[in-house]
Order: sequence, then structure tokens, then C-alpha cells
Amino acid sequence: MAQVLRRLKNLPATVHPDLLVGLDGSDDAGVFRLSDTVALVQTVDFFTPIVDEADDWGRIAAANALSDVYAMGGKPLTALQLVGWPRDTLSFDLLGDVLEGAAEVLEQAGVTIVGGHSIDDLEPKFGLAVTGLVDPNEILTNKGARPGDAMVLTKPLGTGLIATGIKRGVVDQKTRDLAVETMVKLNDDAGVAAREANASAVTDVTGFGLLGHLHEMLQGVGAEIEFARIPLLGGAHQLASDGIIAGGSKRNHADALAYSDLDAVDATTATIVTDAQTSGGLLIALDPSKADLVVGAVPGSAVIGSFVAEHQGRVIVH
Repeated sequence: MAQVLRRLKNLPATVHPDLLVGLDGSDDAGVFRLSDTVALVQTVDFFTPIVDEADDWGRIAAANALSDVYAMGGKPLTALQLVGWPRDTLSFDLLGDVLEGAAEVLEQAGVTIVGGHSIDDLEPKFGLAVTGLVDPNEILTNKGARPGDAMVLTKPLGTGLIATGIKRGVVDQKTRDLAVETMVKLNDDAGVAAREANASAVTDVTGFGLLGHLHEMLQGVGAEIEFARIPLLGGAHQLASDGIIAGGSKRNHADALAYSDLDAVDATTATIVTDAQTSGGLLIALDPSKADLVVGAVPGSAVIGSFVAEHQGRVIVH
């Protein structure tokens, strides 16, 4: 994928004077300037079922897609639905449940569904292409963290572990329900809090796990994490200890060995910090004096570490 992105960066269609955020920085969404005060924020995300219940899958997919706009400091406005459906093996009633679940979350976010596209597919897939607005002068990106900045995470980790545990039949209903509640929760309040606290960099934590997305923020800085401060979903620690790990998380772990000290921490810790998340929280770099503004505004958030001048481009887990 990295090789493909490098090729795309050199194509004429990816270069424009009003393209403010494109492929260069691995950001959460693209930003295109319409005027001095208005820019479009655009993103797309879709995936296979993360839980067994169709309506909850739709809710999670919607919250996950919207998160990219919030991470850029924007307000989502419209959405296009993307559907891959095995029409010969799964009922269209189930698809209706997926779409209703997504519509519920989009209504909560004040987002209007304006259309979509579907194809016949062997495996069900659902997601959204989302468009929002942002002031070009208030864009949040994943670059800009400064030495001394505090690191705030606004949702607990563990959704990948729990989703894998659900598929293997080893997760109880309470653990499952709390994980779904977390994934369905919008990052709108976290995005607003990050802007009001003048955050220097923001990303959301999704498929690359905490360490993978943190690594994308490390331009001219290093990072240190205090594992004991990381909020975790109930059951996540035990699942990690039991080795209930998704394939994507294993790839995250292998990649992180190149830019972190994972080989020096215990296996459970390493599993959690590389766990592939779905609809995770925002990871925010900001002045330590303003960290409490975010933590106080976003229930469940916590200061989990800091950005440092040392070991640039590397993550140390304590």
C-alpha cells in the first residue's frame, strides 16, 4: 500500500493549489479549499461485519467513518452509503437493518444521506463516504506535535480484541455491549475539545492501532507512553493475555518493532498497544496545561504520555 501511495502522489490528479491536505501525510481525510473561509473535508471507510447484529454494525460503521472528519477539525454534512452484499445468501431485510443503524447515528451527527452505491459481493461490506466542512485556518492534522506536548486518548482501547473474541465465542454479553457502546460513540465532542484546546496535532485510532497511528504523528519528535494510564475496555486485558489476537493486529505488532521498544515489554502490553481498533478515539497532542480541558470535556479520556525531543520517530512504552 505504501508503494501505491507513493506512485499516486506523483499523478497530476493529486496536485492542486487548493488541495490543503492530500496523500502526503497519511492524514485521516483530504481537505480541499473552496474559499478563504471554507474547505471541504472528504473521507471514505467501509469494512466487513464487526459484530453479529446488523443494526449495530451499521451504527459502528457510521461512527467510524464520521470520525475522520472530526479528527481534521471539521463538521460532517453529507454521506454516501457503500454496500457490498451477497444477495443470494443474505436477506435484504438484514441490509435494511444495517442501513437503519447507520441512519440513526448519522441523524445524531446532523448528517444527511444523499445517496450511495451497492454491488453484489461474496462477503458483506458496508461503509460511508463522508463530506464535511472546515475553516482552512482551523484544520487539524496528524503532524505538528511539539516536544513537551501531552498525549491524550479519548476512548479506551480493546475493540479489536473484543471483536475477535466475539467471533471466537469467548466474550460475554456485558463485555460485548460496552465495546459496541464505545464504538458507536461519536468523536464530535473530542474534536471540538481538541480545537478549543488549540491542539497541535490530532489523529483517530483505528486499524493501525495506538502505536501505528501515534507513529504517523512523529515528525521531528519522539513519544513516550505510560501503559498504566491507558484506558482499557473491560475484558480486553484478559483477551490479550489469552492470545485472542486479530490478523491485522499481528501485522501492526510486526510493523511496530521497527519504530518502538515492543521487544522490551511483556506480550500482553505489546498486544494491547498494537490492537487494531474500530471507531476508536482521537489521539491528541497539546500543551500540557490544556490537557484537562479535553479530559474534562470527554468522558473516558486520559493523558497517556507525552511527546519528547529525544528518539525522534520512535515510541517508548513504559
